[in-house]
Amino acid sequence: MKAKDIMTRPVITASSASTVEDAVHLMLEKHISALPVIDADDNGRLVGIVSEGDLMRRVRKPGSSRRSWWLEAFGSDAGAIEEFLKLRSDHVSDVMTRNVISVEEDTPVADIARLLEKHRIKRVPVVYDGNVTGIVSRANLLHALSALGTSGLPEPAETDRTIRDRIHEALQDVPGVAMNLVNYTVESGKVSVLGVVQDQRQQDAIRVALENVPGVRSVDLHLGHLPAWVYGV
Repeated sequence: MKAKDIMTRPVITASSASTVEDAVHLMLEKHISALPVIDADDNGRLVGIVSEGDLMRRVRKPGSSRRSWWLEAFGSDAGAIEEFLKLRSDHVSDVMTRNVISVEEDTPVADIARLLEKHRIKRVPVVYDGNVTGIVSRANLLHALSALGTSGLPEPAETDRTIRDRIHEALQDVPGVAMNLVNYTVESGKVSVLGVVQDQRQQDAIRVALENVPGVRSVDLHLGHLPAWVYGV
């Protein structure tokens, strides 16, 4: 099993020309905790990632003392300058983490798991020819393991990959589904879906959509329901 078999897509991204406010609103609207950042001037090339961790460091406790940034800057403290930019800039390009760890679509899932553990990160963008095509998080890995039980992560058949592509298209037709909140795996035509949806009716709509996908033999749903205010309704 490879990254392309479990990754979440389509990927919600931010432009390097975006403001921090734009990124925050997008993360809140889409219920996500990180945004790959693509170069606004280079055909969508991955240049960074901005996460809730990058943004949380901008929150100061009331009454906390301000550091003498200009003194540290003149002292050639590159780290202090970097921190200044991350805390004060309104541009995503200044706040984002630049040294992004990413994987290719054909990277084995086991290698991704080791990468997350080694670097103590929660997610990795998936790229093809420099462009972001998906994202794999710890949740994606756990879902794959849960769906396949303890038998490991065998290589999916080509038919399962075809079914997965059809499922992706089918879910986009279901009104109101937040694709980034729904993960799914396919094994021998058996579909397992994990995530959160708006309500029972939307869950039923997902079930019906998947049951109508050619090649699907069964559908197993493990979906929680989010309160209406999260969806803005």
